[in-house]
Amino acid sequence: MWFNTGITRTAPERRAFRLPMPSPARPIHLAFLGCGFITAVHSRVLRRFARTDVTYSYASRDRAKAEAYRARYGGQTAFGDYASAIADPGVDAVVIAVPPNQHLELALAAFAAGKHVFVEKPAFATMADYMTVRAARDRAGRVAIVGENDHYKPLAVTLRRLLAEGAIGDMVFAHFTTITHRLKRADDWRNDEASACGDAFFEEGIHWLHVAGSLGPRITSIRGFRPSISREGPDRRAKSMMVAFRYDNGAVGALYYSREIPSFFKGLRLSKLFGRRGVITFESNGVFLIARGGALPRVIFPGFRDIRGYGAMYRDFLAAIREGRAPEMSLERAIEDQALMDQVYATIAADAGGGSTPEVPRAAQAGTHGL
Repeated sequence: MWFNTGITRTAPERRAFRLPMPSPARPIHLAFLGCGFITAVHSRVLRRFARTDVTYSYASRDRAKAEAYRARYGGQTAFGDYASAIADPGVDAVVIAVPPNQHLELALAAFAAGKHVFVEKPAFATMADYMTVRAARDRAGRVAIVGENDHYKPLAVTLRRLLAEGAIGDMVFAHFTTITHRLKRADDWRNDEASACGDAFFEEGIHWLHVAGSLGPRITSIRGFRPSISREGPDRRAKSMMVAFRYDNGAVGALYYSREIPSFFKGLRLSKLFGRRGVITFESNGVFLIARGGALPRVIFPGFRDIRGYGAMYRDFLAAIREGRAPEMSLERAIEDQALMDQVYATIAADAGGGSTPEVPRAAQAGTHGL
């Protein structure tokens, strides 16, 4: 059984803030809520930004950990709890970098305090949560960005450009592969589906689902296929998924995701876009791509300095705050991804005899595309 996504993509509209924006004369002050692995990744990226553009502080339920991060990455303040950071009048925006089951409460508290919000992906567990947060954002008149760094990575930008230029003509097939053997420890929060709000594909595969749906053509129908689940070892999650989909331009595609299958060089894998006039072959991590169509093949290196897209993502977030506009990875764009994810799991439940499939959400068609 296949399901249409029911999503209509529209451009975010520009709206004025109801609260004062940070003065161009001073840096935007971010506060990280959570001091784990991803906060360290983001902090290393932000150290390359001018201090006249952004400063940052750290909040943790363990004040000593927040202080350690502040000292290591040149932060401004260490907070011993999240509420203190949210309430601080000197903080302009928060970066929610805790397990997904805590995102909703913190995002609502931040908007209520008049803060801009950056929330890691997966942002929220359900479509209803997205609607609640979108309403809170609209009431606050603040910027919300979902941390989909893959949207900004040079590989994705290059693929969108090549397809727009007609480098391979009409697309026929899209084949995405993200397979590696990368099991989580027993004490990793990702190994707890209650904390992660889902299995490995929901927690991490969402990045690749976004890439597949953000190349230009829009995914209109989708279904998921889950192989048998291995519960051996410390990582007991469902760790593999195959997703098949159809685009609005008539092309069809498939995404192969696994974190339990060995791969060449522990992660090197190839994906392809097939068109009627050529083929684009690309290393899935973004190291290189080869575009074949018409003339001699072109070997392109999309970019190494910001290969994962974090720098571009933060530049968009900071600019959106200063300019009073929606970022590229707005809540509305993330809602489209959530609608796809909902349908992947709905088809799996239907195949397993889990009863009727819920009505396809049309959330992205309603409401304003604000900040």
